[in-house]
Amino acid sequence: MVIEIDFNSEEALYLQLRNQIIFGIATAKYQEGDALPSVRCLAEEIGINMHTVNKAYHVLRQEGFVKVDRRKGAVIALNADKLKAMEEIDKDLHILLAKASCKGISKEEIYVMIDEIYDEYGGF
Repeated sequence: MVIEIDFNSEEALYLQLRNQIIFGIATAKYQEGDALPSVRCLAEEIGINMHTVNKAYHVLRQEGFVKVDRRKGAVIALNADKLKAMEEIDKDLHILLAKASCKGISKEEIYVMIDEIYDEYGGF
């Protein structure tokens, strides 16, 4: 598993790890049913505390990206609750679009960004 952590970033390490795993799922690097490395193994691999990895896995589980399997540990398991995901995205988009409006970013510029981002993830 290739995880890139920026130790100089102001973003919390567990959030960086969480985001890297979500990007990996979105770009098909990680598939449904793939086992993630153990907390201990991943912590040693990227040089962070085990509690940080555990927190990232916990958040991923709460968000419906990971489930815990007794035999395999943390496993990619996408939550089928699309309505809940839509509500969360709606909330986040309201904030992001308000910020864009304050900065004078046009609807057309937002559309271009969205198209580019979707293309990164296979244009689904």
